[in-house]
Amino acid sequence: MTFEALGLHTSILNALTEAGYTAPTPVQQQAVPAAIEGKDLLVSSQTGSGKTAAFMLPSLHRLASAPYAGSGKTAAQEAQSARARGERPRFRPAQPKMLVLTPTRELALQVTTNTTKYTSHLRHIKSVAILGGMPYPKQMQLLAKNPEILVATPGRLIDHMDQGKIDFSQLEILVLDEADRMLDMGFIEDIEKIVAATPESRQTMLFSATLDGVVGNMARRITKDPLVIQINTATTKHENIAQRVHFVDDLSHKNRLLDHLLRDETMDQAVVFTATKRDADTIADRLNIAGFSAAALHGDMHQGARNRTLDGLRRGNVKVLVATDVAARGIDVPNITHVFNYDLPKFPEDYVHRIGRTGRAGRNGIAVSLVNHAENMLVRRIERLTRQPIPVEVIEGFEPKRAAPSRSASRPGWKPGDGRNAKPGQRSFSNPRSEGGHYRSEGNPFAGERKEGGYRNRNEGGYRAEGGFRSERSEGGFRGERTDGGFRNRNDGGFRSERPAEGGFRNRADGGGFRSEGGFRAERPAEGGFRKEGGFRERGESNFRNRDRDAGGFKGPRTDAPRRPWGDR
Repeated sequence: MTFEALGLHTSILNALTEAGYTAPTPVQQQAVPAAIEGKDLLVSSQTGSGKTAAFMLPSLHRLASAPYAGSGKTAAQEAQSARARGERPRFRPAQPKMLVLTPTRELALQVTTNTTKYTSHLRHIKSVAILGGMPYPKQMQLLAKNPEILVATPGRLIDHMDQGKIDFSQLEILVLDEADRMLDMGFIEDIEKIVAATPESRQTMLFSATLDGVVGNMARRITKDPLVIQINTATTKHENIAQRVHFVDDLSHKNRLLDHLLRDETMDQAVVFTATKRDADTIADRLNIAGFSAAALHGDMHQGARNRTLDGLRRGNVKVLVATDVAARGIDVPNITHVFNYDLPKFPEDYVHRIGRTGRAGRNGIAVSLVNHAENMLVRRIERLTRQPIPVEVIEGFEPKRAAPSRSASRPGWKPGDGRNAKPGQRSFSNPRSEGGHYRSEGNPFAGERKEGGYRNRNEGGYRAEGGFRSERSEGGFRGERTDGGFRNRNDGGFRSERPAEGGFRNRADGGGFRSEGGFRAERPAEGGFRKEGGFRERGESNFRNRDRDAGGFKGPRTDAPRRPWGDR
């Protein structure tokens, strides 16, 4: 299929030809015709599959097909004309026709750059990016142009909405790009506020790595009878990206191995992902000292510095970009051939977006993860998400001192912690007690008949046979017919039975027992009870509140020992 077959505007087709686009990707083949028809879309596709063009091309076609009624004057020219007429120019709120929400600044700039490329023959369609880190005067200058396409991050857009700088009454198209990432970053309330300010007649397109959970619930609320398109989800194999794992012993081993891998002659440009901003700066400085052309990219950098770094990467001046996950979504540089995970991400989904920085637009790429032995569980989580094993490789001269953990890739369907590698008789998550006195029996690990000490064998031994919980107990059981000292046998000394004269709890007729003589609530005799002589609240003789204590009370006069001064107590 060609772009001409999609029915796009002639000016857009000319721009795509100049940009080198030859054929639409699978997601573009399905999304573009449906979006041109005006349908709401819910699209799940992996990174690097051409999602930006999938929502921007049909939107540009709609804007280009509409009659243009502009005056031809720029905002500065209109302000100059107002001054010439003796009028004071006032700021007018921007009224965009299309709004694109992105989670990160880098992704917003990428969308704006691609839009400028697609509108090279549509000069009257303007697109601007409003995002954090940009000076307010610059943003006010961009909004004064009254752009047709507004690309923004939620936080900064809310600021301008509260100040009355943006009016969505004329909005026709709403796009949420990387919606799952925006929800992960806590933008759910901002998104709902922005959506509530847009007209109900809008066309909504939502693009996300997954359409389940919170993303799916939000998508159903903001769309009307959407068309669901799922292509190349996270579980799809990245066949054009070679993935591998190198285990390292310590930080020194990891640094030496990274230095060796970055000197690969087949590498054009690379991205090294770290877990913290400090590590990104430190590693970038060390790589520059080692002779590499490296630069750092993270959220603490000023927007101007981030733009210069990305521009240097696109121009080829920066060969190694050391970045945090803030750059995992938004870097679209075709010459990136290698991705290195210096630190594994906390969430397996971020791994998919990290390695998606390479192998874009059908090219081949290499993704290498430097993993400590203690992080093997993170690797298994990634393998479970992507449903493919990641091979472990060892480079001669950089072998780890410890052997790599055993892999379960040869056994399909394995899950972390399922205990398939456990030794005979060893406890595991699915079989805490494998034999004998363990929780599970040999036959069925969950509900088998227990032999020795098991929970549910009610005939011989175990917790619930003699002295067990729910079986027919004979001696000392909890709920059975007890004969000798049982708890609830109501004939011979149980908790709730008729207690004998000695030691029973509630037998109040006979002597003995806690509640007969010396019991808590029975009628106590004069000797030995808690509340008679020396008792707590018997007000007749010697208790707390009896002020005329003559024997046994706490504060009464003592007859058996001399009274000591306070300092000797």
